Amino acid sequence: MFTKRTALISSILFLILVTSACAAAATQSPPVTQAPHSRDFYEWPAATEAPALEAPAARSYDAPSGPSVSDASAPNAGQPHRRKFNQEPYDMFFENYGVNPSIDTEDDNLSTFALDVDTGSYTIMRNYLKDGNLPPPDSVRVEEYVNYFEQGYPNPPSHQAFGITIDGAPSPFSQSERYHMMRVGIQGYQVPQEDRKDASLTFVIDVSGSMDMDNRLGLVKRSLELLVEQLRPSDSVGIVVYGTEAHIVLEPTSGSDKGRILDAIYSLHPEGTTNAEAGIRLGYKMAMRSYLPGGINRVILCSDGVANVGETGPDAILAEVRHFVEEGVTLTTIGFGMDNYNDVLMEQLADDGDGFYAYVDDMDEARRLFVDQLTGTLQTIAMDAKVQVDFNSEVVMRYRLVGFENRAVADEDFRDNTVDAGEIGAGHSVTALYEIKLYPEAYGKIATVFLRWQDPDTRQVVELSQDFSTGELARDFEDADPYFQRAVIVAEYAEILKNSYWAEESSLRHVYREAERVSELLPRDKDMNEFMELIRRASHLTD
Repeated sequence: MFTKRTALISSILFLILVTSACAAAATQSPPVTQAPHSRDFYEWPAATEAPALEAPAARSYDAPSGPSVSDASAPNAGQPHRRKFNQEPYDMFFENYGVNPSIDTEDDNLSTFALDVDTGSYTIMRNYLKDGNLPPPDSVRVEEYVNYFEQGYPNPPSHQAFGITIDGAPSPFSQSERYHMMRVGIQGYQVPQEDRKDASLTFVIDVSGSMDMDNRLGLVKRSLELLVEQLRPSDSVGIVVYGTEAHIVLEPTSGSDKGRILDAIYSLHPEGTTNAEAGIRLGYKMAMRSYLPGGINRVILCSDGVANVGETGPDAILAEVRHFVEEGVTLTTIGFGMDNYNDVLMEQLADDGDGFYAYVDDMDEARRLFVDQLTGTLQTIAMDAKVQVDFNSEVVMRYRLVGFENRAVADEDFRDNTVDAGEIGAGHSVTALYEIKLYPEAYGKIATVFLRWQDPDTRQVVELSQDFSTGELARDFEDADPYFQRAVIVAEYAEILKNSYWAEESSLRHVYREAERVSELLPRDKDMNEFMELIRRASHLTD
């Protein structure tokens, strides 16, 4: 027995020594990578060698170590495969809306969709990468990635609510065939702060047990503190909270009484289960009591989207308050937190409530939303805003709308004023990208873009249109407007993360190379710098 035990111990020691030697040799040897070839080869910066960025200081990106991204020509290059560096969020609810097809103009020359100013999908992706995980493909809504960024559109003429900007260039990502990208930009007019209508804001805040985290209820409190400083004496704020039940924390209070508002915010604490239905219903009732005729009337839901008591779906919840929506009380939803987060509910509530959806992952995003954007864009300047693009079938062989899969409108409903569409706030811009295939040597009008909306004050329906022709296309992608180039690059990045069929020939390596070049054209753009860091992080989380 003693001999066997000695032999066993000796064998174990030998295995430990061999394993240690192999591990040491592996750490000292350079990583094995596929030999570079094809035009997609790019010397990818290692995660630990990334250049210093001017990203917002509050965001920390400690990139996990890992092998460099594989060559773009390798099998499945550009297709993310999850590698777990950290515990992934659990019980995250997203919906797969599919990917728009490429359509022959001979079959259908019209493309119609409702405008969308949501950005939640992009900031959710950023939060995933910050925690060392790839976002789920179903979480990616390409248009929200694109619309997160400044587009550089000119303000519309003084007599117009909107301006239409159209530009295009050859796509840098199509390899087997030559495609062009066309950008359709809608820019709403800016309303100076002093000219903004008075606002009656009703915050409906989820204080259930699932919000008992610093990046949830704690972040909600700090975000609302920022907003309080932007209020005018003629504005009012009310606060409703819900856990198992809903109750009022702050009756509508003048923006001049900042101390009382802040005291109410500081008093918030987690309690009970999640009865979102009760909270939203009570919030709308308060909003109607403090209704400002001719002013801004908005309910703002701050939640992780979980609803486990009462009605739990967006249609059922809003069915009870639909008449309030018809009275002009709009709903903005702002998401907080990871783990047990319902993106589907938050996005659909905002769509049904004639508002917009955003997601706050840190204080920089809170400042961007509650200070830079929310008070400026609270004033709705267009209701039921829709776009229809009429492609010239003699010039355009086929087209594909990039994103907007869950915002499609039937072509015949474009001029039906009873069909619900998108709501646009003052200063908001919306961008839609099309991938188009032109006939060889074709020349002339590519498309006519129609924009249709209802004025929220006069209820008058207004329609604008603008043509776009081949002569307005940039000859090369690098010659196009830098903001256009960035929009195309961001869309390609999103399609890769989405595992889109249309990005199978592409790679994060190629996206990064294009982004690096464009960053030199936008040298002081912090969002661009941060975007490049996100590409790097995503690349090190793929095989």
